[in-house]
Amino acid sequence: MNLPAEDRYQDIRDALRDLCSHYPDEYWREVDGARDYPEAFVDALTGAGWLAALIPQAYGGSGLGLAEASVIMEEINRNGGNAGACHGQMYNMGTLLRHGSEAQKRDYLPKIASGELRLQSMGVTEPTTGTDTTQLKTVAVKRGDRYVVNGQKVWISRIQHSDLMILLARTTPAEQVKRKSEGLSIFLVDLHEAIGQGLSVRPILNMVNHETNELFFDNLEIPAENLIGEEGRGFKYILDGLNAERTLIAAECIGDAWWFINRAARYARERVVFDRPIGQNQGVQFPIAESYIETSAANLMRYRACELFDAHAPCGAEANMAKYLAAKASWEAANACLQTHGGFGFACEYDIERKFRETRLYQVAPISTNLILSYVAEHILGLPRSF
Repeated sequence: MNLPAEDRYQDIRDALRDLCSHYPDEYWREVDGARDYPEAFVDALTGAGWLAALIPQAYGGSGLGLAEASVIMEEINRNGGNAGACHGQMYNMGTLLRHGSEAQKRDYLPKIASGELRLQSMGVTEPTTGTDTTQLKTVAVKRGDRYVVNGQKVWISRIQHSDLMILLARTTPAEQVKRKSEGLSIFLVDLHEAIGQGLSVRPILNMVNHETNELFFDNLEIPAENLIGEEGRGFKYILDGLNAERTLIAAECIGDAWWFINRAARYARERVVFDRPIGQNQGVQFPIAESYIETSAANLMRYRACELFDAHAPCGAEANMAKYLAAKASWEAANACLQTHGGFGFACEYDIERKFRETRLYQVAPISTNLILSYVAEHILGLPRSF
C-alpha cells in the first residue's frame, strides 16, 4: 500500500526504512516480550547520526529542523518499531540547544552527537502535582558552588539507559514569587554521579515495554555550572521542550496510524470469508478509510507545528492540537486494525496487540487529551479557566 510521503523528506524516509529493515517485527516482539531495551537498534540509530539530527553541525550534529526530526520518529513507528525508546534525546535537546551556555554546548553536544553520552531523560512530573507543573515540590537550594536537591519525581523514563537528565526544580519558594510560573530552574544532571549519591531510582512496571521510574532526591548535590540558563526561568525554558515533545509524539502517532492502516488494508484484501475478501464489505472498509482521512488531517497539523517551532514562533496551540489529533487518529486506526483482524489481532505473532498497547499510551502521556482540550478552551477560545 503506497501511503502518502512528502517528497522533500523522501531521502530521510528511504534511509530510515533501510535501517529499520534490519530490525523487523521479530526483533521488536522479542524485546517487548523480554521487557528489554532495544539497545542494538538505538545504537544503530545513533551510529547513523539520526539521534543527532537537531544538533548543529558545529557541534557534530546534522543541524536539521524539527520537521526532519519528526520524520525520523514517524518512520521508526511506521516500520513497526517503538520510537519511545529513544525519542527523549530529540526533545530534550531543545532545552540545552536554546538555553544552555556556550560552554555547556561545547562540553556536551559533541559527545551526545557521537553517542558517547545519552540525554534521554527529563525529570518534571511529580506524584502529587502531575501536569500542574508550577506546583511541583522538588526544591533546589544553592549552597556555595552547588545546588542541593530534595524531592520526588515519577514517570521518568529511560533513566537506566541515559547518562544525563534534564531536571526541573523550584529554586525560589512559591510564596516569594509574583507569578506561580516563576522561581523554577533547569539543571543538567549527570546520572552516573547522582545515582546512589542522593538520587535513588525505583522502576515502575507498566502495560507497555516503556522503561519508566520513580525518583527520590535526598540532598543530591548538583554543580552550580549545571544550571541551564538563568535561575528562576526554567518553566519558560521547559515549554520549548514540551512543544517539541508533543510535536514529535504526534509524528510517532502518525507513524503508528500508517502502520495500522497498512496492516488492516492488506489483511482486508487478503482475508476471504464467505467466498469474498472481507475488505469488500463496507463495514470493514469504512473504519479503515476513516482512519486514513483522520491521519492525513493530523499530519497537516504536525507539519504546521514543526514549521512554527523551527521559525522560533509561538507554537503551543499547534503542538497541542497536533498531538491531540494524531493520538486520536492512531488510537482509532489501532481499533480498526484490531477489529479487522478479529481474533488474530490478539495473537502476539501479528504484532498488532503490541502496537495497540504502545499507541494507547499517547491518549494519556505526555499530556492527556482532556488537558489539551482545556488549553484550547482557555488560551484560544477565551473561555474561563476550568481548574
